[in-house]
Amino acid sequence: MPAVLSALVVLAGCQRWEPAVGPEERHTATADQGDSSMLLGADELGSDWREEAPRTGLPPWPWEQSDCPTYRSSDYPAQSHRRGAVQRYYRPSDSSARAHHVVETYEPGWAERTVDDVRRVLLRCASYRVHGSQVSFDVVDPHYAGGVGMLVRGRIEHADVPSTVTYFVVLRRGETVSTLSLPDRVGRVAVDSAAVKAVARLG
Repeated sequence: MPAVLSALVVLAGCQRWEPAVGPEERHTATADQGDSSMLLGADELGSDWREEAPRTGLPPWPWEQSDCPTYRSSDYPAQSHRRGAVQRYYRPSDSSARAHHVVETYEPGWAERTVDDVRRVLLRCASYRVHGSQVSFDVVDPHYAGGVGMLVRGRIEHADVPSTVTYFVVLRRGETVSTLSLPDRVGRVAVDSAAVKAVARLG
């Protein structure tokens, strides 16, 4: 299941790489673990949130969409130029949802290109069906957080249960890209507050 899609499905699920880009082309395979100090602490999301146990290995590119019929990894080359990446998962005390934060560093010039790749994913995979549900994305604010990022809303429409809605905050400063996903139950004010803190972490 794609990284962003797994975040939408109550921000849970497994992640996998699509094999369209071979190991010799994907520099991510040898990227270093990044600087975890750029990740938000659970208390920065709210008093009710707790950090989950750390996960081993490098996180995949957050915008992989291997269940989207028009997605091909080779169309998004920036993910092959990561120098490092770290991630953190969070849950509220009632375990009713999950938040996720990924911070990636790129080779010179490639952080800006990865944001362009995200925009292309959002165009090509704006809406598609998977596992009997309809996945869709819309850009809420293309110049979010004072112009350093964008705010995206993702939705999964189910046939027999309420839709799952998640906010994605994409931020770039220099060669660093931060992607924060939060369930919409936290509210837009909390999303905006977390975004401000995430920007500050980028330095």
